[in-house]
Parts: sequence; C-alpha cells; structure tokens
Amino acid sequence: MIPFSRAIDYNKEPMAITIAVIGSRGYPFVYSGYETLIEALAERLTDDGYKITVYCHRNLFPQRPKNVRGIHLVYLPTIEHKNFSQFFHSLQAMAHACVKRFSIVLVVNSANGPFGVLARFFRQKAVIHMDGLEWRRPKWRGLGAAYFRWASKMACRLYDVVLTDSREMQRIIEQEFRRRPEVIAYGADVRTAFRPEYLDKWHLSARGYYLIVGRLIPDNNADLMIREFLGTRSPRKLVIVGDVPYRDAYAERLKSLSDPRLVFTGYIRDRDELASLYAFCYAYLHGHEYGGTNPALLGALGFGAAVCALNSVFNREVLEDGAYGLLFNKAQGHLERLIQTIEGQPGRLDALRGKGPERIAAAYTWEKITTQYEALFERLVKTS
Repeated sequence: MIPFSRAIDYNKEPMAITIAVIGSRGYPFVYSGYETLIEALAERLTDDGYKITVYCHRNLFPQRPKNVRGIHLVYLPTIEHKNFSQFFHSLQAMAHACVKRFSIVLVVNSANGPFGVLARFFRQKAVIHMDGLEWRRPKWRGLGAAYFRWASKMACRLYDVVLTDSREMQRIIEQEFRRRPEVIAYGADVRTAFRPEYLDKWHLSARGYYLIVGRLIPDNNADLMIREFLGTRSPRKLVIVGDVPYRDAYAERLKSLSDPRLVFTGYIRDRDELASLYAFCYAYLHGHEYGGTNPALLGALGFGAAVCALNSVFNREVLEDGAYGLLFNKAQGHLERLIQTIEGQPGRLDALRGKGPERIAAAYTWEKITTQYEALFERLVKTS
C-alpha cells in the first residue's frame, strides 16, 4: 500500500472543474438567447481553464466535430418537433451527463425542471437557468402553459441552484414558487468599429432604416411593431432580422406582408454583419415581452443603437426606466406616434446612441458575467 503522505502531490495543479451544458440547441449555433449565452460563456470559461461539454441536437449539425475552440461536443438525436424536440433531447442529455459525472451540470430552460430528479438521484450537482415566463407566453396555451408552470415549480424544488437573469424575474419566481433564485444577467460586447459595406447587401443606407431583431413569435410583438411602423409616413425602411426554425403560420403571415419599406433578412449569423446593422440603424425597435434580460436589447445598447423598447418590467430594468432608451406601450397608435416624433429629433437619438455602451460597460459585460458564473461554480464545488 502506498503511504498516504506519498499519495498526495501538493504541488500538482488542482483538477479542472468540468461543466456539462444542457438545454440549448448546441454550439456553435446561435439564434436565440440561450445559444447566445452558451456561446459567450463556454468560450470564456474554456479560456479560463474550465472543461466544458455542450450537448447538441444531432439533426442540426451536418458536420459534427468532437471539439470546437476547446469545447467538447456531444451530439444526441431527438424527434424533430417544435414543441417536443428540446424536451426529449434534454432528458437524454441529463441521463448521459449524470452517468458520465461532471463537477456541475448547467441546465437552461425551465421546461427542463423535472429532470432535476435525475440529478438528485445520481447526486449530481446541477444548476438551472430560468430566463422567461414561459407559462404566460402566447405561444403556449392550455396544457403547454400548465406544463411550463409545473416544470418551473419542479426546477425550484429539485436543483441545487436556480438562476435567473434579472431582478424583476427573481421577484416573480420568488412570488410564484417560494424560492428566491440567484441573479446573473446576460452579457454583451461593446464595439466602436463597424463595416458599412454590410448595408449594401440589403440596399440600405446609414440611418435610413429601423431595425427589429428576434424570433418571429407572438410574444416578441413583431406584428405590432410592423403595423405601427407602416402607419407612419416615414421614408425609412424597417429591417426585420430573425425567423423561426419551423413552419409557422404567424411567421409566414408576417413574411407575406407586401410593402417596399419592409426588409426580411431571415437569420443573420455573421456577428460583424449583425453588429453593423445595429450600429447604423436610425432606431432599434424592441418588442420582447416575457423574458428577462434580453440579449438582442443588450446588443443594441452595446453597438450604439438608439433603442425604443416595449414598456415591460424587464425592459425598464435594463433601460433604467427610460434613461437609456425610449419606451412605448401596446396601445394602438402609441408606437406610431413615437416614430413620427423621433423622425424629427435626430439629436435626441444621437444622445441615446452615446449612452448605450456606457450602460453595458457598467453592468453587462461578458467578462463581469463570466466572473459571476465562475464564483458560483467554485462555491458549488467546494460544497460537494
């Protein structure tokens, strides 16, 4: 038998913390908030010495490398259905991760709340990120809404740590489920250099268009913003970046609208192209209603866009009650009047463009967010 004093090498570097990420579509595959979070966080954690494994939807990746930028990738199959694909994928991924044993499993999406029972059974440390009021979203009705509320309740009961990305979401979850989650926001980058030649692709000119960025789903209110814009006399265009990855009547109805001022780009995955669209728009219109800290809104601020956002508790939190952007409500004609007002006030928008990056630098940099996640992971490992 080796003497105990010789079995330990006190000069050896500590073993890296291993993190499994479950509940996103995978990496690199960015078109929603969770994918934005996973991409930014996984890359920075890897750079800091963490060992990251991301579970990916096999059907979404024709090429399946085992590692990208030092991040280990596991591809699992699932059924291809807009409502059930993530559920079945996350169930498989959680079972796989619990058997493989990681320092911590990081789960995103409150729909995965019930799978915390597997982590409990296998004594696997697990964190769940809940960033939206899924049970209140128009896209989920009846059984769908009931499931999301129950799943969120289970998440609050079963996971070692519950995370959310805004103080307002923290308040709502605590009120609804009697557990106070920890708050770590989404992050964003601040940039000052952009490429105006990207505008040529869409026949746009600097300050010659308004911008919407987000999935074409009802609770992002693209229909409202498009309708209100078309009611104005603005000579500018309205550029809508985003889509849905499945056939959907709502999205198809929007894309079928015929007006020379509307430009539907679909998904834009090139970071430089999207950043340039933000930077050169006349104003960014943000209609997201039920999420917490939204990455599209943070991106608009970080890239220096003048923001006009729906007056929700979450958007007011990010914009500090209008200090960093203008607010509109859903009443018919309200956004239309705001657009007509700011058409003649370019100086007012210039002031907002200058303040956005300041807001990101003060509260929402990815470096700050990553540091908060690392502190959480280190604390959890120490309590194992």
